Amino acid sequence: MGGRFGPFEIILILVVALLFFGGGKIADIGKGLGQGIRNFKKGLRDEDEPEKLPDGTAVPPEKLTEGVSVKKEGDAA
Repeated sequence: MGGRFGPFEIILILVVALLFFGGGKIADIGKGLGQGIRNFKKGLRDEDEPEKLPDGTAVPPEKLTEGVSVKKEGDAA
């Protein structure tokens, strides 16, 4: 056995999972997994897009850091 699953093994695993969790719980797990993947992808997309103002114009990156103090290594606390 080279560590590969055949169709019989996959069906057996699915049947055991169905018996162990039940149909409703498996549906909930699938729904939660799908929402998690969707939110992860949305977070990646949002990170790449520049910040926008209500009128639709993009905020320059210099404006995003205004008023934020950045502590550098070696600075006194």
